Amino acid sequence: MILVTGGAGFIGANFVLDWLASNDEPVVNVDKLTYAGNLENLASLQGDARHVFVQADIGDSAVISALLQQHQPRAVINFAAESHVDRSIHGPEDFIQTNVVGTFRLLEAVRAYWSELEGEAKSSFRFLHVSTDEVYGTLSPTEPAFTEDHNYEPNSPYSASKAASDHLVRAWHHTYGLPVLTTNCSNNYGPLHFPEKLIPMMIVNALAGKPLPIYGDGMQVRDWLYVRDHCSAIRRVLEAGKLGETYNVGGWNEKANIDIVKTVCALLDALRPRGDGLSYAEQITYVTDRPGHDRRYAMDARKLERELGWKPAETFETGIRKTVQWYLDNPQWVQNVQSGNYRDWLQKQYVPKALA
Repeated sequence: MILVTGGAGFIGANFVLDWLASNDEPVVNVDKLTYAGNLENLASLQGDARHVFVQADIGDSAVISALLQQHQPRAVINFAAESHVDRSIHGPEDFIQTNVVGTFRLLEAVRAYWSELEGEAKSSFRFLHVSTDEVYGTLSPTEPAFTEDHNYEPNSPYSASKAASDHLVRAWHHTYGLPVLTTNCSNNYGPLHFPEKLIPMMIVNALAGKPLPIYGDGMQVRDWLYVRDHCSAIRRVLEAGKLGETYNVGGWNEKANIDIVKTVCALLDALRPRGDGLSYAEQITYVTDRPGHDRRYAMDARKLERELGWKPAETFETGIRKTVQWYLDNPQWVQNVQSGNYRDWLQKQYVPKALA
């Protein structure tokens, strides 16, 4: 059995779904269910005995400790995080509480559990911490991509809080011997992505006839990683990663934001044309740039390929088409997320399994 935190969010839910689609090892799924945690993401697992959901905060040491003792997982995979830069600028305290304090309390609960294990159970246990490329700061157009040895230079409250959590994980390994692994990923995209992020926002706004807001000149560059490729990378690192090591996970797809939006518009033009025959690109609107907006991220994922044999399966072209099609095929999910109806659905359809 494994324990996953943040498993009702975008990346965590995709990981849980992919995990249970590929093997029968059960998952204890812990999520606080903040605004971006959505049990509708996990609707297909309703009634599946392999999936045990518990609504809880990773900062609740008593609950986490009890879950560890009850279920005796062989690994903990930590997705739980506040993750939206704009929200961190306007309200940084939640990011400090979840990403820093929450990670600290989770590490302490896991350390206490691990220290009591014996033999093979102890030697094979893993704590895998999922982090971001944003901890490395920003790159000029000509600088080489981030490697695992790049200095940490976070520039937003979000990235600073994630950098702090990464440092805590590293320290708990070097000080206490906790068997940890860390992954730092580039920008994820794909199904189940909350519509405040760039790609789902553009799809949802375009279909609703709303403006497509682009920060500044739109030339901020990101490396784009299809979420299910990210999930496969995490499984591989969990399986064979070297203790104490960090692995960058990237899609080898550097794209400017404006090019991403134009690609989405072109796909929508082909798959769901506007009634007036015009392109969705007509809805693009440039807005004032956000404070401290990093200009470029790029991930060098060669270590992961060289040491563990992982490479992304999707190109950007295949991944973005799958993503746009998923949103076209799932309008009810979008409506529920935007309206909050999924919380009513939660109360009626899904009763989280509490501690015995």
